Amino acid sequence: MRKTTLYLATFFGVLILFSSCKKEYESIESIDEAKIKAYIAQNNLDGIMKRDDSGFYYQIVSEGTGDLLKNTDSVLYDFDIKSLSGTVYQAINTNTNNATYVGYVTSPAAFRPVMLKVKRGAKVKVILPSYLAFGKNGNGNIPSNEVILSDLNIYTEKSQQQLDDNRIQAFLTAKGITATKHPSGVYYQVITPGTGTDVIDQHSTVVYKYTGRTLDGTQFDSNDSFSTTLLSVIPGWEKVLPLFTAGAKVRLFIPSNLGYGVLGSGSIPPNAVLDFTIEITSVTN
Repeated sequence: MRKTTLYLATFFGVLILFSSCKKEYESIESIDEAKIKAYIAQNNLDGIMKRDDSGFYYQIVSEGTGDLLKNTDSVLYDFDIKSLSGTVYQAINTNTNNATYVGYVTSPAAFRPVMLKVKRGAKVKVILPSYLAFGKNGNGNIPSNEVILSDLNIYTEKSQQQLDDNRIQAFLTAKGITATKHPSGVYYQVITPGTGTDVIDQHSTVVYKYTGRTLDGTQFDSNDSFSTTLLSVIPGWEKVLPLFTAGAKVRLFIPSNLGYGVLGSGSIPPNAVLDFTIEITSVTN
């Protein structure tokens, strides 16, 4: 009888603990829902923001064109993260973007179901309750239990290579720069022709003076006397610099796959187009 009483006490203790956890979870849901509804009312978004059954709200600003996205489609996109009061936790960075398959989009949780409702080129506003965003732990500068407002932009391009090429062409047009496209995908502008006679190959020791930037003009590297071979430089340099000789000054616009790719490097973000101004000081064979 004593053991039975002990078992019952333990059982009811676990039941009470489970119930309290459930109530706490439900209270977070109701608190988030109240915050979202208040925001929608204050901003005259009633009837504009739709509620998904999972709890997030969304507004399709632009549906995009073509077919609806599927889980098996590759997708290039970017987004910002703000609080309902307007605090910006993450701004959209035009030098980078996310790239994966729709079915692999897992964070924030609402983005994948939103993508399945639209087409390439779509723009969607999303309100995420905290339990579908970064939860009670937050993330970096995002505090605990924060309801998130996000503008999700999906690019029309299907591949990173095409997006990079379009970014380079748009930059050249905006700046009035005439450049030649190399078969590799690198664009180059000859500022000063070379006067040297030694041809650059993979084993040549070359001294360069260079400055590297992203397309928004942010400088990430420079060197007044960089000595190396083509075996030790990024593919964009390796592909194009053999066209020139000592004394040349050129500007290279390098797509991300010939730069630092999907990982980036240091202050260079993933999938970034690179803008290098390079002077070839000397060539030794």
